[in-house]
Amino acid sequence: MKKNKISKNWINKQHRDIYVRKSKIEGYRSRAIYKLKEIDEKFKILKEVYTVIDLGAAPGSWSQYLSENINNGKILAIDLLEFKKINNVHQIIGNFSEKNYKKKIKDYFNKKVDLVVSDMAVNTTGNKSLDSIVTGELCMDAMSFARNQLNHKGKFISKLFMGTSFNEIVLEAKKIFKEVRVFKPPSSRKDSKENFIICKILR
Repeated sequence: MKKNKISKNWINKQHRDIYVRKSKIEGYRSRAIYKLKEIDEKFKILKEVYTVIDLGAAPGSWSQYLSENINNGKILAIDLLEFKKINNVHQIIGNFSEKNYKKKIKDYFNKKVDLVVSDMAVNTTGNKSLDSIVTGELCMDAMSFARNQLNHKGKFISKLFMGTSFNEIVLEAKKIFKEVRVFKPPSSRKDSKENFIICKILR
């Protein structure tokens, strides 16, 4: 399929999407806000959470939700792309997997954190198998990062796609965390292979 046809299809979907319209009305930066909201409502991920790292945070809708729902906490958002600042969120522009940025994150909190979240995904190529593999690699990188940043009762939430690496990711998560669930929020598009892995309590 030609790129301009894909772009037109995406634009048409955006116009029809109730979550896109809702996010604009409610002042959120993207429809992704509702995925995190639904995950939180089902799994209570923000209960007793005061310190959070948001990986791949741009454009910032997950950080918006975190800022609105965590009182007297510390939230850090990191992304390769700069995005408009959010109240009560410390922003870093850089790659979370690089040593110098890991140090900046560690220095900001000066202790292990309660929650790491990631809504990262690659820009889709149209090859669903390839997109799944590369997004799976991002999920594994985020999980490895979270393992070193979380306290014992910490939680980790990440996007992943159904595909060849799906079972491998879930098995790896079960080696690291005591509780592991996979969930597709109602606001996730029905034709998307997108899911989220919800992990709690380090082993």
